[in-house]
Amino acid sequence: MFISISIAIRFSSRFFRSINNLIYASIAIGEGNFNSKVPEFKTDKDIEILNKNFNLMIDRLKIQQEKLITNERYEAWGTLARKLAHEIKNPLTPILLSIDRIKNKFLNEIHDSGKDDFKENLKIINNQIKQIENMVNEFSDFARMPKPILRRNDLIAIIKDNINFLKEIDLSIDIKFLNRYNSIFLNSDREQISRVFLNLIKNSIESIQEKSKNTDNFDKKITIELDENPDHIKCVIEDNGIGVDTLKIKINEVFNPYFTTKINGTGLGLSIVKKIINDHNGFIQLLPLSNGVKVEIIFNKNDS
Repeated sequence: MFISISIAIRFSSRFFRSINNLIYASIAIGEGNFNSKVPEFKTDKDIEILNKNFNLMIDRLKIQQEKLITNERYEAWGTLARKLAHEIKNPLTPILLSIDRIKNKFLNEIHDSGKDDFKENLKIINNQIKQIENMVNEFSDFARMPKPILRRNDLIAIIKDNINFLKEIDLSIDIKFLNRYNSIFLNSDREQISRVFLNLIKNSIESIQEKSKNTDNFDKKITIELDENPDHIKCVIEDNGIGVDTLKIKINEVFNPYFTTKINGTGLGLSIVKKIINDHNGFIQLLPLSNGVKVEIIFNKNDS
């Protein structure tokens, strides 16, 4: 009888501890804490399955919450981008016309010694206006980013096309593409996904070029690795450029719209990248390396 009572107490203790854990986790979730988890330990088989499924549910709720928050942010930032693009674009045409009139009116009245300076100053103004136009176009692209039109696209072909196009920017950089397959297909918008890899590889090239200004004789490398799993596709892009530690920035800020470390940057490139990946049921993160940076992208095939 003593042994039977001991076994019963031990069993009930485990059972009620499991139930208490579920209750506390449920209360935490109800309060909005999606980091709460139910401890998983050896107990009744049904309770183990319940705990595991409960934790999986928390993970999925957390992912859906993050997607909802991200979509709300992008909607607000898109509205701001539309207003900025409209307010900036309106004065550009009359400014350009005024510059042409000034050039035509005063060029012949200026002495030969001052003509070159006059032309150079107008050229500088024109170049700055073009930069503003490029910035406005990025604002417009961000604001008008359409929903992806999903078709079966080969990611390997898309990445190779971008590598062949971008490697001409700097032939001193060695870009390696590692994959074990002839093709990896993803339900995706080809133009948008291509833009993701274009921006990320271009960022790596610019990071290496920035580092080379202050560092002599280092092997300039970009490695892109693509792999397919039953439930997801993973892409990793590594470079040995300046990295994020050198810039002394917070890693979670780099994907925020209008955040930039570049002098002429709009801060929309990585924001657009994240939005596209989010629209494709994917996830992107930036990881600092001791010598450079690593970008990880995961596309969930089950949700695509």
